[in-house]
Amino acid sequence: MKTALIIRHVPYEGVAGFRAPIEAAGYDVDRIDVADPAFSTLDLREPDLLIMMGGPMGVYETEQHPWIRCQMRRLALRLAADRPTLGVCFGAQMMAAALGAEVYRGPRKEVGFHPVRLHDHAQDTPLRHIVDVPVLHWHGDTFTRPEGVELLASSDLYEHQAFRRGPNLLALQFHAEMGLDPRFDAWLEQSPACVVEAGSNEQALRAAHEAHGAKAVAAGQAMIAEWLAGLD
Repeated sequence: MKTALIIRHVPYEGVAGFRAPIEAAGYDVDRIDVADPAFSTLDLREPDLLIMMGGPMGVYETEQHPWIRCQMRRLALRLAADRPTLGVCFGAQMMAAALGAEVYRGPRKEVGFHPVRLHDHAQDTPLRHIVDVPVLHWHGDTFTRPEGVELLASSDLYEHQAFRRGPNLLALQFHAEMGLDPRFDAWLEQSPACVVEAGSNEQALRAAHEAHGAKAVAAGQAMIAEWLAGLD
């Protein structure tokens, strides 16, 4: 059976809605937290599929989180080998950095449900499933465009919302996996300042989650299923 490894940077940011299409594609799914002592011993080139999820830290916060440098070195080897890799939010930023981009704090927080805008050349990619679908955004960092990648989507606040390199590397700044997972409560509890900085509030986010969550997850699952089917 094909193997998939999920890297979880904090316990409350898991693979959520993406698990179903990954398992349906025939992968035996395993997970490891960066706090696990075994994490530093893993060869990240080995799994058939690597999924890196989000987290509140920045790629540049290596003094506070020494495991970032360790993960980045091993991730760079995987990307150089063109092994199938999906990065979400912080995971996408790590992919960008491993490909030579600069990750930095953006001008403002982007928190809430709203759609991304696909570029013309991305209309026939797996991201077509999320066209006009409000998906969850929860970040304040962004990145320069890595050399050799194709920019797929942007939002009004941030140009770099999704990119790919060939069929095997996909990076998503937004969270199309979230909308039905009860860990959304933990997001609100862990990051209330982000919500305020973005000009929103808990009540508004919960209402948006209720209104858009199920459709966002369904679109995200269709997107990931199509991407997995096209892996080289």
